[in-house]
Amino acid sequence: MEAQQATGTSILEHPEAQALLEQATLSTPAVRGCQGRLMQFLQRYLPLFYRKEQRENAVIVVEGLISGLERKTCEPIAREHGVHRKPIQFFVGSGKWDDQAVMGELRRHVKEQLADADAVLVLDSSAFAKKGDESCGVKRQWCGRLGKQENCQVGVFLCYAAAKGHAPLDRQLYLPKEWAGDADRREKCHVPPEVEFQEKWRIGLDLLDRSRGEMPHAWTAADDEFGRCIEFRRELRDRKERYVLDVPGKTLVRDLEARRPRRKHAGRGQKKKVPFVSVSQWAARQPDSRWQRLEVRAGEKGSLVVEAMTTRVVTKDKVHRTGAEERLVVIRPADNPSDVSYALSNADAQVALAELVRAKCQRHRIEQMFEEGKGEAGLSHYEVRSWVGWHHHMTLALLALWFLILEKNRIGKKKLPGGHRPTGPRDLHPFTA
Repeated sequence: MEAQQATGTSILEHPEAQALLEQATLSTPAVRGCQGRLMQFLQRYLPLFYRKEQRENAVIVVEGLISGLERKTCEPIAREHGVHRKPIQFFVGSGKWDDQAVMGELRRHVKEQLADADAVLVLDSSAFAKKGDESCGVKRQWCGRLGKQENCQVGVFLCYAAAKGHAPLDRQLYLPKEWAGDADRREKCHVPPEVEFQEKWRIGLDLLDRSRGEMPHAWTAADDEFGRCIEFRRELRDRKERYVLDVPGKTLVRDLEARRPRRKHAGRGQKKKVPFVSVSQWAARQPDSRWQRLEVRAGEKGSLVVEAMTTRVVTKDKVHRTGAEERLVVIRPADNPSDVSYALSNADAQVALAELVRAKCQRHRIEQMFEEGKGEAGLSHYEVRSWVGWHHHMTLALLALWFLILEKNRIGKKKLPGGHRPTGPRDLHPFTA
């Protein structure tokens, strides 16, 4: 650096810096092209906003959500676009437009672009930390991002995971019991009268019911918050949905393929039932020869190789009721055998273990979607407090995320394009390298 200052040369003239600048530079025609692609993308959605002002605001908000703004709430978005903040805040917070219709159109768009008969519908919840007690549904509850109980709102989301990519399909805010039964808080946050308390797994079923008939797929997957619920698994079976759902290591199962032990002091052929054990205990007792080595997919750093095994089981819930016959799937990374995960599936015996493992491993796609949405599309950047405002914001953010995913697929990058840095309202963030 001192030598460069002495000679009057800039650090930017260094060959390595020039190479980095060349990679980070986007031509003017390319920037103009991205504006055209965004407007072309939005053309199928704008007719769902009833008035001209709403359509204009929708464009402004989506542009703001994919911009390089540090905070992508209504006020900085409005300021960056040179418009008053109140119309933007009203549009997102309480504007009279149908967010369900927009999500329905998004699903049709996803189907056009990613339809795959082997796709997986993935359910998961996501928490959004909030201060105070005024935001709809806020309370101290589990916040996965922070890894502890925290004051937050929780939404349930549905993602489409297919060979060509992944995409958001739906969302709904979780309304805790104390909120659902509080008339004053409901009125203040404009909770519709038809909205009642639902466990997250019941919300997940509603999201699935809205999508499963129109989105081709082969599996439903979810984390253990959903998988441990025996009623959820029964409802999926009633819907003829094939699932592979994570379960906790303490889940009790009886191995239907194990040899039954003989009864003490019993006659020949008299055997007792195989006892229930936790899935973690069952896995620990299996010989090394039982694990099958499988290559799941090509990862960024090479192939992802896992070891897995399966057996037929029945489960037992907290009140000792026995469930239907299912398949237990146990997976561990080949290079980290202590990192074991467990899942239950209703797939029949003809479904290969490799296919079960493939479907289970698709669950991470919704976690990737949350990371992209919160990092690149402002999913967690909102200050609305009402039921309507939360769903409006999430709809617009998921729409922005879907556009970014399409751009990523178009340019063939593994990560969503862009990074956080200042831009103007028309210097659209996702198209800078």
